Amino acid sequence: MLRILFLALCGLLTHTRADPGALLRLGLDIMNREVQSAMDESHILEQMAAEAGKKRPGMKPIKGITNLKVKDVQLPVITLSFLPGVGIFQCVSTGMTITGKSFIGGNMEIIVVLNITATNRLLQDEKTGLPTFKSEGCEVILVSVKTNLPSNMLPKVVNKFLDSTLHKVLPSLMCPAIDAVLVYVNRKWANLNAPMPVGQMGIVKYVLTSMPTTTANYLQVDFSPVVQQQEGNTIQLADAGEALEFPEGYAEGSSQLLLSATFLTTELALLQKSFNVNVQDMKIGKLPPQTTKTLAGFIPKVAKAYPKPKPLVTQIRINKPPKVTMKTGKSLLHLHGTLEMFAARRRGKAPVSLFLLETHFNLKIQYSVREDRLLMVTSLDRLLSLSRESSSIGAFSEKELTGFITDYLQEAYVPVVNDVLQVGFPLPDLLDIDYNLAELDIVENALVLVLNLKLD
Repeated sequence: MLRILFLALCGLLTHTRADPGALLRLGLDIMNREVQSAMDESHILEQMAAEAGKKRPGMKPIKGITNLKVKDVQLPVITLSFLPGVGIFQCVSTGMTITGKSFIGGNMEIIVVLNITATNRLLQDEKTGLPTFKSEGCEVILVSVKTNLPSNMLPKVVNKFLDSTLHKVLPSLMCPAIDAVLVYVNRKWANLNAPMPVGQMGIVKYVLTSMPTTTANYLQVDFSPVVQQQEGNTIQLADAGEALEFPEGYAEGSSQLLLSATFLTTELALLQKSFNVNVQDMKIGKLPPQTTKTLAGFIPKVAKAYPKPKPLVTQIRINKPPKVTMKTGKSLLHLHGTLEMFAARRRGKAPVSLFLLETHFNLKIQYSVREDRLLMVTSLDRLLSLSRESSSIGAFSEKELTGFITDYLQEAYVPVVNDVLQVGFPLPDLLDIDYNLAELDIVENALVLVLNLKLD
């Protein structure tokens, strides 16, 4: 009994691991940029310097120095490193000048270079359920200290005074800067769970599978995306059958977004109805005129049934959800449906069905990113099967139509599919990530976006 229970639990855990439809791996390149950006946006060190001389409730005056001010704050240099299972260790290196009236009279200047260190623990916000960083263990480490106090003063007196002064001033001045910067970083998780539209067909939400985790080289975010039709019905992601993993070969500490083929398949299901078309144009691209006379060149029986040329009307219906498959370097869109051709009649009469074919064909997909949305452009790869379901013109061999239907799909149908695909699919909205410069790699069962930073 215990063995059966153990096997059942293992099966559940395996399924859960395979559940994410998208993975995001954030390296130090992205995280460094985010923290630096937050530091710049907040102007927090300058604000702290401005507050230094103000009297605050509960703050005792510092013996030996009055009219305390801070100026000449240097541009901070931020260094981050991942703490596996915890979060991020942060070191901010900066410098500044502290001025005031000294205990011996006259103006005093203390020029300090220092490091502020803290552990930014990755937690889950109790209200929103979103990731959030919280600083712990903030310390201020002095790298160098210079002062204009007279050189004839006893070194021990000077050192004692500086040590006492700086240890009172700096932690209360600098450590709040770390917390303030994290407020800005945490705000950039806020839109993560927000629904994002796919045209008028539905929405996509990037829901966290679990809390993000940190390793020695990156922070990983697993998503179980929710895809909903406009009516509110959720389209379930198919079980991929294996755990999603990033392929090897990417630079250590770099950032990537991985989208599974099953997730892209689910998104395309939103567009299935838009792939149904009726085409009644006589002139389409490079095709010969779309009339019964042209069709008779492939099926002679058409000429007997329609000695006078009639315009053709073609109806394509996709009756199975579109499916995306991926092998290294190549991605295909599989479409199963029916293709029915009609002979048009005048004076408002309904067209007459000539034949109905079941068909399966593949379109080759090329991916790109524009305005932080994933775009697809297709071209015909192969017509895989044609089978006759009905015919008003008698029996004929489907093979006779292979060339005609292949050309028709490429010239008449693929442009319709590409027009529908221009809607694009939204990408995860967090930490102000810019996907537009990403390099795209098609790997086994997934698309990888290698995230590159903008060069200022």
